[in-house]
Amino acid sequence: MIDTRGVFAISIAAERAGMQIQNLRVYERRGLIEPARTPGGTRLYSEADITLLRRIAELLAEGLNLAGIRRVLELEDDVAELRRRLGD
Repeated sequence: MIDTRGVFAISIAAERAGMQIQNLRVYERRGLIEPARTPGGTRLYSEADITLLRRIAELLAEGLNLAGIRRVLELEDDVAELRRRLGD
């Protein structure tokens, strides 16, 4: 299981995912990712978030737009949930 605790600042998360900070903000605005927040509002990214950012980068490289990426991620989540229910 990938750690879902928010521990990385946006600059570290962007570096680890190989992206620009601005991209992370866009993905959040578009609902592709939802990092944790400190009481002061600072974004904190987890290992799971960084894995998701890398998946977004893969899908972008395949030519999908952000709307298409959102749908792919939703479908991947649905498949994972069905597999959990079936015990795979």
